[in-house]
Amino acid sequence: MRASGILLPIFSLPGKYGIGGFTKESYKFVDFLKRAHQKYWQILPLGPTGYGDSPYQSFSTFAGNPYYIDLDALVAEGLLTEDECRKHDAAGASDKIDYEKLYNTRFELLRLAFKRSNIRNNHQFNEFASQNAYWLDDYALFMALKNKFGGKAWTEWDEDIRIRKPETLEKERGALAEECDFYRFQQFYFITQWSALKKYANENGIEIIGDIPIYVAADSSDTWANPELFDLNDENIPNKVAGCPPDPFALTGQLWGNPLYDWEYHKETGYEWWIKRMEFCFNLYDVVRIDHFRGFDEYYAIPYGDPTAEFGTWQKGPGYDLFKAIKENSVKRR
Repeated sequence: MRASGILLPIFSLPGKYGIGGFTKESYKFVDFLKRAHQKYWQILPLGPTGYGDSPYQSFSTFAGNPYYIDLDALVAEGLLTEDECRKHDAAGASDKIDYEKLYNTRFELLRLAFKRSNIRNNHQFNEFASQNAYWLDDYALFMALKNKFGGKAWTEWDEDIRIRKPETLEKERGALAEECDFYRFQQFYFITQWSALKKYANENGIEIIGDIPIYVAADSSDTWANPELFDLNDENIPNKVAGCPPDPFALTGQLWGNPLYDWEYHKETGYEWWIKRMEFCFNLYDVVRIDHFRGFDEYYAIPYGDPTAEFGTWQKGPGYDLFKAIKENSVKRR
């Protein structure tokens, strides 16, 4: 049966605090889709925006963007006041998002809410943190360390932390425990609010089409915590990076700069990381779109350090072998 829907990124929803989010406006949009006899709501990636404020260059392939957390819901819980929200208001022009202003104001508000939350005694939070520890612990520590090092890319951190020396990481986990919990707090509220919105959409006959980038950012918790997944040299610098060849629309090609996957390693592990990633996505969405799907067949590899994408070469990707592994794992878990 044919069905139609609308593409609307979460950040494009109306929002009185500078960006769209999981507010009452998102529920109104679901109501609109239902009245318009639509069946799908397609969104863009939900990850935290990284370099260039792009959702395709995220600090984590698993984490959600804390800017989308509904502040009014935190006010209703008594974690914030309306005056505090207005004081830290990042709203500017109604048709634009000022990401710099958001970065400089939103985390102050979320930190206030975190300090008042007594979150460590919240059973649901502890259960969420335990179930998602396989990615959440690395992400929380990564973000805490990024703050410690003034926002620098992880390749510029102290060597013992950069190469994840166990005793050094253990020491940092202790020293940054509260900061790590702050980032777990953000993800708990993100997932809680998103799950409620998705449930409302599904109950009203609307399915969510999620969008995920095929690649992860070089400066991400994924790359820092799992360098073996990627085509990196002994110093964890990419050998080649992602992009697209020249065409009439981009005469020197597109140089994305993402690290490429070590597909041989993924195959040896039975594509374990990809299976976990897709399982996580199908908990978030009803349908998953993978951006640049063509890269699973063949991908364009550009020598690291090249200023343009003109001199890359096409390399063979995993092909159907990856999706066969994902499908077989899905069948086993039913």
